[in-house]
Amino acid sequence: MFSRLYGVLLPFFVSFLLAYVLDPIVVFIQTKCRVRNRALAVVITLVLAVGIVVGAIAALRKPVMEQVNTAWVGFQNYIATFDINQYMSAETQEKLLQWQEEWDWKSLLANPELTTSIKELLPKIGNWITGGLSWMSELLVVFIGFMYLIFLMIDFPNIRANYSKFVPRKIRPRVVTLMGDIDRNMNAYFRGQAMVATCVGVLFAIGFTITGMPMGIAMGLIIGLLNMVPYMQALGIPPCIVLCLIQSAQTGQPVWLTLLLMAIVFIVVQSIQDMVLTPKIMGNVTGMSPAAILLSLSIWGAICGVIGMIIALPITTLIISYYDRYIANRGVSSRAYQDDYRGRIRKSK
Repeated sequence: MFSRLYGVLLPFFVSFLLAYVLDPIVVFIQTKCRVRNRALAVVITLVLAVGIVVGAIAALRKPVMEQVNTAWVGFQNYIATFDINQYMSAETQEKLLQWQEEWDWKSLLANPELTTSIKELLPKIGNWITGGLSWMSELLVVFIGFMYLIFLMIDFPNIRANYSKFVPRKIRPRVVTLMGDIDRNMNAYFRGQAMVATCVGVLFAIGFTITGMPMGIAMGLIIGLLNMVPYMQALGIPPCIVLCLIQSAQTGQPVWLTLLLMAIVFIVVQSIQDMVLTPKIMGNVTGMSPAAILLSLSIWGAICGVIGMIIALPITTLIISYYDRYIANRGVSSRAYQDDYRGRIRKSK
């Protein structure tokens, strides 16, 4: 059922996550700025969020477009002056040509398994193209998601205060305690990771600009955005390699030098992130080893897609914490559950 409804549930989940992230700003506007009307505070928050994004885009548009144009010119020059002898020896080229001549292409194309695979693939390609052209439906999904966001942000205090009424009384204290722990974990993780990702993006943009990489600012900010999911910044390495090749053709620098400078930027920024930013900002929020983090991302990504990868670490950390608390060690008494439950109910009221 989840697989069937994934396309419908995804806008709601994304909107709920955004409403959860923006709710502290709405509360701040209501309490500190004395805007008592919740709907007006939501509108002010959305205007501020959109204004910050638009302002950042407007401030970065000119330098980024200049770098994009420079990179495009460099790419055209690179294609025009491409010399395979710089990257491959004559012996290797000769072996490749010999391998190509010896390959029996007719028997390969006549393979029934290949023919069947092509027949199955062609309709899918047509569906992908048709889906890419249906921009009206995509626009409708964005509009529905925006409406979800507005309604969820307005109703968030009621959702937070009254969700426990839909839970049976017998398990209500445990559920309230669980949801409170999830709330704390998600808050600590998302705020800390957003700050780390911002700092990493700025550091990469500065490093790439210093080394002279085309589109250095844009590429650095993209890698910073990818860093919202741990270790996802590795996806930025292939495009950076392409940009290094363009830089080499454009400036006449040796390819190995541009790649070395790129590697130095990655090593320095990653070291700053691991040794300074993450310990100072995140503290010991996850307390997980790199192997456990990758396993968590893989499992939750397979279950819930992109949303699963975003919530993987806080949820996994909570599961490990509960396992240590209630299974590996002695559990908490029902009296502790009741006291914690009453405290949360008083706080919500």
